[in-house]
Amino acid sequence: MKKIIGIILLSAAPLLSFAQDWHVGLFGGISNYSGDLNQKAVDFGYTRPSLGLLVRKDINRFVTLRAQFTWGMVAAADSTNSDRSLLQRNLSFKSNIWEGAVMGELNFMDIDETGFTPYIFGGVGMFSFYPKAKNANGEWTPLRPLRTEGQGLPQYPERPMYSLYQVSLPFGFGAKYILTDNLTLGVEIGWRKTFTDYLDDVSNTYIDENTLLAYAGQQAVDLAFRGDETGHFLPPTTYPPDGTIRGNPKKKDWYVFSGLTLTYRLAGSGTGRGRLTNFSKCFRM
Repeated sequence: MKKIIGIILLSAAPLLSFAQDWHVGLFGGISNYSGDLNQKAVDFGYTRPSLGLLVRKDINRFVTLRAQFTWGMVAAADSTNSDRSLLQRNLSFKSNIWEGAVMGELNFMDIDETGFTPYIFGGVGMFSFYPKAKNANGEWTPLRPLRTEGQGLPQYPERPMYSLYQVSLPFGFGAKYILTDNLTLGVEIGWRKTFTDYLDDVSNTYIDENTLLAYAGQQAVDLAFRGDETGHFLPPTTYPPDGTIRGNPKKKDWYVFSGLTLTYRLAGSGTGRGRLTNFSKCFRM
């Protein structure tokens, strides 16, 4: 009987050891945006929530692979800026971000020995977005179909309709702490470099007002340049002439996910691997 139990344990050891290299968990934190509607790099007044699911695979003591699926929200408004031209433009937006990413983590220490390690990470992701703004009736209106900068119009052939699915390059740093044999807590900040300037639906110059009106309607004109809608803060403003600067096409938009991770190591901890090996020795004859 001892031989049989010993054989079973020895046979299972590689599978359990393999499982112990895998971690599943949750991400929870905040999201921020940086783009044409920020006078500063980031407006923390528009911090929004983010949530995610993740899987980690330890390659060795210092290298970990990670797959993560994250939802977050980004938003901004010219009304929080101090620059007069931005206040007159008076644009705003919000958008959900759905991201799937694969990343590599470089751990600076052996966490099974120290119980703690700082790390850096980087990888590649795909994300979707869908910018919206409130219209005069307070209703959230999708901006892309309005072609606010002439996207897809024959008069502006150099401005194709932008895609709502884009590539991102996530990178950042953090630290991980072992709470128990199975649970690991982490804290991190991760920037996302994108290759689109339309996360906020703002990138280039204004197009001709009459052309926009003819192709997309009055709501498109109203949301392309909002001016001082209340009439209380700025002198009366009119829709800018064709070619007037609206955004900065030389700088792409960014978003940031920061927060906590809590992961569960499958089949126990590294210490458990040692116990399994010692335990199996008891049944050898």
